[in-house]
Parts: sequence; structure tokens; C-alpha cells
Amino acid sequence: MVSSTSPQRADALKNREAILQVARDALTESPDASLNSIAKRAGVGAGTLYRHFPTREALILEVYRHEIGRLGQAVPALLAELDPLDALRQWFTDLAGYARIKHGVGEALNSAAAQEVVTESWAPVSAAVSQLLQACERAGEIRSGIDPVDVVMLLSCLWRTPATPEGIAQARRLMELAIQGLRPRSLTAPEDGR
Repeated sequence: MVSSTSPQRADALKNREAILQVARDALTESPDASLNSIAKRAGVGAGTLYRHFPTREALILEVYRHEIGRLGQAVPALLAELDPLDALRQWFTDLAGYARIKHGVGEALNSAAAQEVVTESWAPVSAAVSQLLQACERAGEIRSGIDPVDVVMLLSCLWRTPATPEGIAQARRLMELAIQGLRPRSLTAPEDGR
């Protein structure tokens, strides 16, 4: 009888995780990274990569799904490490990086499978943003009653900026403009009361 945690199964899981990590890095560097180059960097054969991810789209979607899941789970650690508003900034910066992976491959992701992954990512993203907004609200840094989905839509501009120094600077400016709109009236009112 073979155990469900057999060495073969453990190796397959290890290979899958290595492929996902390498693919995330490679696709961040270049949306055109080939599957063969990803397999080589992950230290696996092309056949192993294709057993786990039979198409480029399947790999890209799983990288996106995997990273969004990790990002959703990162909120408590961010809030323990940073003040709430800085945690919100960092979380959206990270989200923008993951979303660039998906958006950077263009036509490859215009499919029903891609839409399914994007749709299923809304719940964990919305829950994470809700946690961050509640922490910011408790700290008095934003006003109450802000819809997390509205914030995600508002800040979706962040992953449309290029991953260049200029694009990153623009993303920071855009995030600060959005944060000003979330602040309580007393923190956004001009000094002369107008």
C-alpha cells in the first residue's frame, strides 16, 4: 500500500511550487518568458512543467491564483508590522504587482478560464481590503462606510502603470490621490475651511 504522502507525491508538490515561484519571477521580469525557460530555471524538465500546467494560460492563471491567495493571507502580518494606512499602501502595491502579471500577457488571458480566476479572486481580495479598511477606520485615518469593492476598482489604475521607475512613481502618486479621497472630511478640508 502506498502512502498518500509518498516521496513521489512530495516531489511532485515540490516541483509544482518551484515552477510557480520561478514562473512568478520570470513573468514579472518579462510577460513573454517561455515555458521552457521557466522549466529550466525551476530545475525541472519541460515534461514535468507540462504535466502540471499543460498550457501557458494554465500556468499564468495558477500563478495569479496562487499569489492572490498568498496576498489575502498576508493582511494580519502587514497590520502587525505597519500602521494601518501603510499596510493598505503596501498591500495595494503588492496587488498591483500580481495584477501586472495577469494584465501583462494580454490576449492569452481573454478566455472563460481567465474570467473564472479573476471572478474567484474577488472574494479574497475584497475580504483583505475590508480588513485593511476597518483597521484604517479604527485608527481614524479614513472615514467609515467605504465599500472595499469600490476601493479595488478605484485603485485598479495601479496595475495599469508600467513597471518602470516612472510608472512606479506614477502609481504612488495615484495611490496618494485615492487615499486623500478616503480620508475623513476633517483631514481633507483646506486650512481656510473652504
